[in-house]
Amino acid sequence: MSTPPALQIREANAHLAAVHRRAAELEARLEAAERTVRAQAERLSRHDQQLRAALEELGRAKDREISALQERLLACEASVQSLQAAVHQRDELIGQLRPRADLLQDICRQRSPLTTLLSALAQAERLGPVPANDPSHLYPGGPGGPGPPLTNSTGEEEGEGHLEPAVFGTTV
Repeated sequence: MSTPPALQIREANAHLAAVHRRAAELEARLEAAERTVRAQAERLSRHDQQLRAALEELGRAKDREISALQERLLACEASVQSLQAAVHQRDELIGQLRPRADLLQDICRQRSPLTTLLSALAQAERLGPVPANDPSHLYPGGPGGPGPPLTNSTGEEEGEGHLEPAVFGTTV
């Protein structure tokens, strides 16, 4: 076998050196890319952990808020039941007081006629009794005149006996 010419050996050596440089350059770039990928993976992992922690805290905060809202709901329901019981008691009281209120309204509507009646009774009381020594006042037309003595009978009580003679006065 013959040895290759020196020029070919130099060219081959130059080519090998260039390939070696290129391989070293590519290895350096590969190492840099791997460092970048590892750094990015670490950052993504930390970010993922942060997001997981934030999500867990958000879940706990949600659970606390739900618990607080459930407590408020229970308190509101208890308040509603208490208010409903109070309304029921008041409705019963109103039912008990309604007849009395109606009676008071009737009394108020009849106040004017009652006042007039009381005024007339007071005036009759001021007049006093008829003198006993004047018999003309007992019978219409004077002494010995026609007609029965005045009584407080309405004329509808026939056969029920006679009532006492009318006397003005109040019994209140």
